[in-house]
Amino acid sequence: DASKNIVLTVSLAHFREEFAKAKHIAIITGAGVSAESGVPTFRGAGGYWRTWQAQDLATPGAFSRDPSLVWEFYHYRREVMSSKEPNPAHLAIAECEARLGQQGRSVVVITQNIDELHRRAGSKHVLEIHGSLFKTRCMSCGEVKENYKSPVCPALKGKGAPDPNAKEARIPVEDLPRCDRQGCHGLLRPHVVWFGETLDADILTSVEQELERCDLCLVVGTSSIVYPAAMFAPQVAARGVCVAEFNMESTPATQRFMYHFEGPCGRTLPPALARHQSEVI
Repeated sequence: DASKNIVLTVSLAHFREEFAKAKHIAIITGAGVSAESGVPTFRGAGGYWRTWQAQDLATPGAFSRDPSLVWEFYHYRREVMSSKEPNPAHLAIAECEARLGQQGRSVVVITQNIDELHRRAGSKHVLEIHGSLFKTRCMSCGEVKENYKSPVCPALKGKGAPDPNAKEARIPVEDLPRCDRQGCHGLLRPHVVWFGETLDADILTSVEQELERCDLCLVVGTSSIVYPAAMFAPQVAARGVCVAEFNMESTPATQRFMYHFEGPCGRTLPPALARHQSEVI
């Protein structure tokens, strides 16, 4: 309705003034950004792979009980990404980083998403707090490696179908992805943070440093009152730094210092991050 649009236009104009002044912008992104590219999250209503949801399979216990099943699930998630593309929100963030970089300003993306769509869009400065679908970690030697093989190992070829009637592959553990480091041959696992695991300490330190120096914070595709943004956005706001939310929820940002832009991020974010008239380059 008209009154809502007027409020949105005024608050966008105010946000754009903050944006024009900002030298170090931190952008926290959540599942909503991936969902707009059609990436399945396996959470909530209808979010099933076969008869399971993510919280059933994305756990250390599930992997130790049935590594074949968990690898089928992640093999499916990896393969699905070949048909998914970054959306206008990913592209606006990457374009903004490149443009502001030429002006001596910085943009960092702090994401909970594991699909690497920010990197594919061209973002360079990305902190993946939950790891990546396209990295493996050896259970024996601990080595973390990028891995874009399709399939991730020969035994998984054609496996991982999401249909509830699909037969489990029951792959012997020695035929699952293995470490290729000389003399190791340990079992590989996806380098993602599972339910019940702690976040990587080094990445958290980097996140803390970025949040200490940012002078504008965007929370995109998630809410600042739910994990993981809830860990980060309040401490930024406590320093008096402007925080802006872009998401589908109609819950207005609770504190008065926040902006809230409701709707698909692919629609709301590009005008917010576009070139400002004050930019010289």
